[in-house]
Formats: sequence, structure tokens, C-alpha cells
Amino acid sequence: MHREGHGLKKIAHLMNVSRNTVREIIAQQGEMPRTVRRDKIEIDPDLLRRLYAECDGFAQRVHEKLIEEHGIGVEYSTVTRMLRELSISKPSKQRCDEVPDEPGSEMQHDTTRYQLRIGNVVQWVVASLLYLRYSKQRYLKFYRHFTRFKMKCFLHEALMYWGCSAPLCVIDNTNLARLRGIGKNAVMVPEMAAFGKQHGFEFLCHERGHANRKAGEERGFYTVETNFLPGRRFESLEEMNVQAFQWASERMAHKRQGKTRVIPAEAFEFERPYLNKLPDHLPAPYLTHDRDTDQYGYAPLYGNHYWVPGTKREPVKLFEYADRVKIWKHRQCLAEYPLPQDGATHQKFAPEGQPKPRYRRKRRKSPSAEEENHLRAMGERVSAYLDFALEPMGIKRHGFVRKLYGLSRKMTSALFIQSIERTHKYRITSLEVIERIALLCLRQGPEMLPFAELDEAFREREAYQEGYLTDPPDLSIYEAPLEDEDDG
Repeated sequence: MHREGHGLKKIAHLMNVSRNTVREIIAQQGEMPRTVRRDKIEIDPDLLRRLYAECDGFAQRVHEKLIEEHGIGVEYSTVTRMLRELSISKPSKQRCDEVPDEPGSEMQHDTTRYQLRIGNVVQWVVASLLYLRYSKQRYLKFYRHFTRFKMKCFLHEALMYWGCSAPLCVIDNTNLARLRGIGKNAVMVPEMAAFGKQHGFEFLCHERGHANRKAGEERGFYTVETNFLPGRRFESLEEMNVQAFQWASERMAHKRQGKTRVIPAEAFEFERPYLNKLPDHLPAPYLTHDRDTDQYGYAPLYGNHYWVPGTKREPVKLFEYADRVKIWKHRQCLAEYPLPQDGATHQKFAPEGQPKPRYRRKRRKSPSAEEENHLRAMGERVSAYLDFALEPMGIKRHGFVRKLYGLSRKMTSALFIQSIERTHKYRITSLEVIERIALLCLRQGPEMLPFAELDEAFREREAYQEGYLTDPPDLSIYEAPLEDEDDG
């Protein structure tokens, strides 16, 4: 307005400001002056870095040393602000590069945990998702536990289903694939680096806090939470994975995605020539387990037993794959069995179409319900003692009940009840002590043994008054351990 020839009075009237303000702005040529505080305290950045290192990163101690040793009167909030501005206490946030979507450039992998109802039980499961960035193809599978071996099995299964792989696999800084370092400085585990090279790709860890580097993967989990999980029921983990495969490879693959409205199945056919083609004979990952053949001809693995063909009891190697187990001996595959369903234990497997093994494993569990019923039928005193003795024992209770029942068969009912009553009085759970009490009862005759006399005035003693508030001593180390019998 001044350059157009308007006067100061008119400008002040139109802008509703004083003429002095208008005169000052005109003198500044319309530019804001850079004001500098006269009382601003300047601290050498090198001094701050040195003190921060000496104080092991404690800003409060840095503030004290600045005042006491260097005579710089500065507020604590100013010190923390300068440490942040100089990226001493916290690294400065860097801008992210925008990576273009190019066919065959990269794929992304990540996992997350969900608490779901499977059957009638609510339990935790791990969802593993592989995502092709350009075509938006997905491969989804759920696991009870996710280990390095499970990660290799999942990637092999997904890539062999597609028949190709992208040259780059973006992951977070998980220790399943990363040995040390963060982001671009991460060093991969040699085992995982060799696996990636075998399948035609390399792992790349994104920077700390930059989860958006694999935003397509994060969006994929959001789609799982809002489209796959709601309104579905799963009776087992195997059924859940069947539905997840159908959802990812059929339903979502032919559904338009995102703002571009791309159909993943059609985009994948366009992207396929740009990806690394995998050979059909690529071996699946496996784990080896050294096992000995037991007396019945079985080799154990994860609580189940697999029959080893032959008649000798020689050591064998069990090769665990994602869905099966192979038994090898002297570089010869003796048998192959499918892995049981998730959570199955105490099962025996033998080759199909062949006669069943001659020898079978006996049931290793030896319940003691029948012996316990016989003891409780002897009277209330024996039943009360069993309630006292069996409460903290857990799995050892079976051996204790069987031994106690055997002891009751060696003496008359009256003598056994008399011994148990005295044992319960002194809170004894040692079978050897019970047997000694029974022998003492026999020597003394049929009369009842006198109980130990206690002077009830002990509570008035000075020593008791001083220590009655302390915790009771732990005398469990003096109890004789009960070894559980194994009838098998």
C-alpha cells in the first residue's frame, strides 16, 4: 500500500494499527528483523558432548558439572533442550526416502500376535505374512510358535507356491534373521543369509522406528484384523491355515486393492517376468535330531514316537520338515511320517500298509486312583492324612500313594491307622518315618503311644517374644524326596 502511494494515516486506518507501527514496518522494507536475545547463554557443543559421555548419559549430572566446574549458570531445561537439538541425547529424526513401486523390486515380511478362540480355548497365535509390494500378492499362515526354522519353512512354502521371489525382502530388526546392527548396518545370521541366497533374495532391515518402510505389510495385517478374522470360527490351527490360504490366494488375490484399484492376480502375472524364477527341485529346510531306538523300536520326537523299521536298536537321524518327518540311517531313508496335528502328544506312528510293530510301548502314565480309593476306604483318619500329604506333591503323588498302599498291605489295618494318626499329628510325609513309627507301635504293644509333652508356657519366654514376628524357617530341605516310580 505504501508503494502504491497511500499515506500513513490511511494505511493505519485500514489496517487498524497505529501510525508508528506503520512507519516502523515501512522502514524495515517489509522484512521481519532477526532478533537475538542479549541474555542468551552459549555453550560449546564439544563441551556438552564430552560431559555427556563422562556422565554416562545422565543430563542432570551434566547440568551440575556445568554449574559447579565450569561456572555456567544455565537452567536444567535449557541443557536438555540443547542436548536434543545437537542430537546428543536423542538422534534427530531423518526424513524417509520414497521408494517407487517397481515390478519385481521387493517383497516384505513381518509377524504379529493375536489372541483367538480356537475350538473352545482362547490362545495366542503368530500370524506370518509375506507381501509383494508391486502386485500386492499375500501369503498368510498362522503358527503356535514362530522360530527361525519356522520362518525358513514359511518363506520356502510361500515362494515355492509363487514359483519366484523378489531380489529384496524388507523385514524389521528381528533376531530371527539379524545377527547384529540396526537398519542398513544390520548383519544377517549366516544361516539366514545362505537361505536367502539359495532362494534368490537378500534381507534388508529398515531403520529403527521406520516401520512405514514396509507399510504394505502393516496394511496387510490391518486387512487381516478387519476382513479375515471377524465372523470366522476355527476348530483347529490346521483349519485356520486352510481358511487363511483360501482367503489370501483366492479371495483377496481377485479383489481390487487400494486407491489404484489394482487386482493382485493380474498385477502378479505382469510382475512375474521381473522376479527371480526358482527351480522346482529347491530343497525344503529341515532340522536334524539324533535319536536312539528304544527297546520297542521307536524314536521319540516332541512327545510322539515313530517306529524305526528293522530289528536292531541303532541310533538314527530324524529329519524334521515343515509337514513331515524322515528317519535316516547310514544315508538311507528308512521311513517317512506326516507330522501330527498341532498339540498332539503321546501318539505312536507306524508305516501305512504294513503289519503293525510286534512290540508296542506301554502306557507310561501310572495312575494311582484305585490305590487311593482303597486307602480312603480305611477310615476318616487315613483320608484326612491323604488330604494333607497330597496337596503340595503334584506329579509325585502317584508314587507316594502306591508306596503308602504297599505299606498298608504289610500290616494290620489297626496298626496302619494308628501309625497314620501319629504321622498326621506331627505333619510327616516321609514313608520311612511312617514305617519306623509302625515298628515302634509293635514294640510298645497295643497301647497307644504317648504324644510328646509340650510346655504351653513357651509363648511367654523372652526368646519367643523377640522372634515370633519373623518368618517361619524353611524345613523342606530336610524332607526325604519321593522318587516317582516308572512302571514302563
